[in-house]
Amino acid sequence: MVKWKPQLLLSAMQRYALAILSVSLALGISLLMKSFHVREVGIPLFLFAIAISAWYGGGAAMLALLLSCISFDYFFTEPLHTLYITGSDLPYFISFTSFASLVTWFSTVRRRAEAELRQARDELEIEVAERTQQASLLNLTHDTIFVRNMSDVITYWNRGAQELYGWIAEEAIGKRSHDLLRTGFPEPLEDISAELLRTGRWEGEIKHTKADGNVVVVSSRWSLRRDEQGRPTGIMEISNDITERKHREQEISALNEELAERTAELESSNKELESSNKELEAFAYSISHDLRAPLRHIAGFTELLKKNTASVLNEKSQRYVMMILDSAKRMGDLIDDLLAFSRIGRAETRQTMVGLEQLVQEVLTELRQDTGGRDIVWKIGALPVVYGDRSMLRLAFVNLIANATKFTRTRAQAEIEIGCRNQSPNQIVLFVRDNGVGFDMKYANKLFGVFQRLHSAEAFEGTGIGLATVQRIVHRHGGSVWAEGLVDQGATFFFSLSTFQRKESRV
Repeated sequence: MVKWKPQLLLSAMQRYALAILSVSLALGISLLMKSFHVREVGIPLFLFAIAISAWYGGGAAMLALLLSCISFDYFFTEPLHTLYITGSDLPYFISFTSFASLVTWFSTVRRRAEAELRQARDELEIEVAERTQQASLLNLTHDTIFVRNMSDVITYWNRGAQELYGWIAEEAIGKRSHDLLRTGFPEPLEDISAELLRTGRWEGEIKHTKADGNVVVVSSRWSLRRDEQGRPTGIMEISNDITERKHREQEISALNEELAERTAELESSNKELESSNKELEAFAYSISHDLRAPLRHIAGFTELLKKNTASVLNEKSQRYVMMILDSAKRMGDLIDDLLAFSRIGRAETRQTMVGLEQLVQEVLTELRQDTGGRDIVWKIGALPVVYGDRSMLRLAFVNLIANATKFTRTRAQAEIEIGCRNQSPNQIVLFVRDNGVGFDMKYANKLFGVFQRLHSAEAFEGTGIGLATVQRIVHRHGGSVWAEGLVDQGATFFFSLSTFQRKESRV
């Protein structure tokens, strides 16, 4: 069911009113002229009314034609004032009706043709405006866009294409794109054309030559255009310059290859170093182990010599014997420390959850036997639970705390602090701080070397292996160790540990 809109209804009423008014005016004027004995004016007036109705009223022209025929028959055809037509007037009436119908048809056809022409002109203007707007929008984008027909002739060239390739639109339009850009394809052109015809799209990287002769690499997207019958009419290419990106990718690829080579060399060097370390550790272990027997003989026979010659030797000779015994003892300590240091590198770690508070208390109980009578203030902070080898971590704390008690011996009141601080969610930093003799920071790099000492053996006993052992233990747990201090103002030794279980790291 068709619903009439008020505007359409009003328009239809106006058209039919125009037809009635036109015919009425034509009839009135004709009757007026007839009263003045002016004849033969009715026909052109009625035809004029029909023409106006057909031109402006469209379908209302049929009403004008009908009213004109009735009026002409009633007022101007004998007998007057009847709708009867005599035989003599019938040809005259038929001629009028035929001519009036012809005028109606001609006016209707002419109006329809002009309406279609006006509609086509409007559509053309809209299409031109849309294309102009599209061209303006395409010129605003930074993308490179151009269109070529199926003969490879460029038909559109935007500002982005001009900026990238160097040719203005007047120079590019009408040229074959392959001749102008000397396009280089990464794959056969036949395969690209087949994919384009099959899917209507193609994407890939191609090379174009600019106006100055330089070659650029672009990421290109092709879209196939078709007409209403589905026939291909052209190809639109949208491109982005990726030359710099390709250069960077090549540089990165070259760097990766160089890095891979260096990594392989480093791995080979690490294997050689690991093999040398193992050989060195085995050698140190063997030498240290083999030295223990003759050293025991030296110490034992020197002790017997001391007892048997106590009454014979003078004071100077007895002092010599004591020096031999002290040296043997020191060498025994050195061998023991060296063996312990070697075992740290050879032993497998057994990682478990280790409560550091309990561990430190055990170490303090052991060391307090050697610090009896000394005034030492202990500050033990809250210590966490970590993953690690308990025996190794215990040895590390033994060395660090023993080191602190040794170098605070000259203080009337020693202060030793043990604590930790969080460095990251998965790592903590532990420290042992003292107010002892300290050290000069310019020699800090020597602290953790084997047999490296910053103080003489006469001032402070030791073999110079304890801190090296601490470093090796911390490295085996994937951490690091460092120290801070000032001369005569104490020292602080730090080491980091992971709070989660990790794979063993050998150093």
